[in-house]
Amino acid sequence: MAIKIARRGLIPPFIVMDVMRDAARLEAEGRHILHLEVGQPSTGLPAAAAARVRDLVGRDTLGYTVAAGIPELRTRIAHHYGEAYGAKVDPEQIFVTTGSSTGFLLAFLAAFEAGDRVALATPGYPAYRHILTALGVVPELIEVGAETRYQPTVAHLRRLSSLPDGLILASPANPSGTVIPPAEFQELADFCEAHGIRLISDEIYHGLTYGAEVTTAAGLSASGIVVNSFSKYFSMTGWRLGWLVLPRDMTRPIECLAQNLFISPPAVSQWAGVFVFDCDDVLKENVARYARNRGVLLDRLPRLGFDRLAPADGAFYIYADIGKLTSDAEDFCRRMLTEAGVATTPGADFDPINGKHFMRFSFAGSTPDMEEACDRLAAWMA
Repeated sequence: MAIKIARRGLIPPFIVMDVMRDAARLEAEGRHILHLEVGQPSTGLPAAAAARVRDLVGRDTLGYTVAAGIPELRTRIAHHYGEAYGAKVDPEQIFVTTGSSTGFLLAFLAAFEAGDRVALATPGYPAYRHILTALGVVPELIEVGAETRYQPTVAHLRRLSSLPDGLILASPANPSGTVIPPAEFQELADFCEAHGIRLISDEIYHGLTYGAEVTTAAGLSASGIVVNSFSKYFSMTGWRLGWLVLPRDMTRPIECLAQNLFISPPAVSQWAGVFVFDCDDVLKENVARYARNRGVLLDRLPRLGFDRLAPADGAFYIYADIGKLTSDAEDFCRRMLTEAGVATTPGADFDPINGKHFMRFSFAGSTPDMEEACDRLAAWMA
């Protein structure tokens, strides 16, 4: 007799990870693949911070920490909100997590019951809806497009059959890179507060903007939860370090969940997080490189036929409507990888409704890679 597998494990795959797997297989065969599929900085922890970590590892046992994270890191993150946004955040509201993925899991577990409905934009980060589904929470997809810069609005919420229990916002967003203007963000936060909707604000791409002004929900929404990460701006993907900014009434529930599920985030990663705040000059140089990469793609992609692009206000993505080029973006991206050696992500990863007409380019890599990718695509498209 077959033994059952729990339905929660039968959620869809994270397609970009499948693309990475296929690209790695081609590289193992000797192919040179240009990676425009994954949102991972090609740089790592700045050298000055890495040197301090090496010194620490040689003299500290680096055991368990408290579940919420070391006081030094929580204090430094809270201080960051005052520096960057003028927002007053108490270190007690900061909860350090093992990457933003753990942050989302803890936030969803603490905020929503099975059967609750959480609204989110599509296209959007696929793990939102997959984690919610695994927890028995219902993702309520809001179809957004170019007319609202691929972001949800209060008008979208009013058009739902009934108001949801939660709303996820991402600004800058993945995959579109678009930013919610401050006045619209305030309107959404006020609407959620007035109607008892739990706001979850994904801010992991803060710091990566190109002229756009971003808004944090910290200090803006009394009941909102901020999710952030050291992976993107701080170039620490493999360190698996993130944080939450919590309403005061959520700190103990999150702490109890984290104690039982994860014990604590990695100690060495937490100290690296403390140290990296002193490397802002290097981090700003990384952003300048992303801006150059963005310029290369925005200049050359339209000339190659990719001329319907979302405004790339932030993050390191360009989301392209390729409906005039193909009706099957997954096949298109698969052929681009195998025939041109350029890895990209099909829109189906981000949008189960209209994704077959879209694809995402990541410009998190080096500028020469962006230029060579465009050269290869020019030959392939020809």
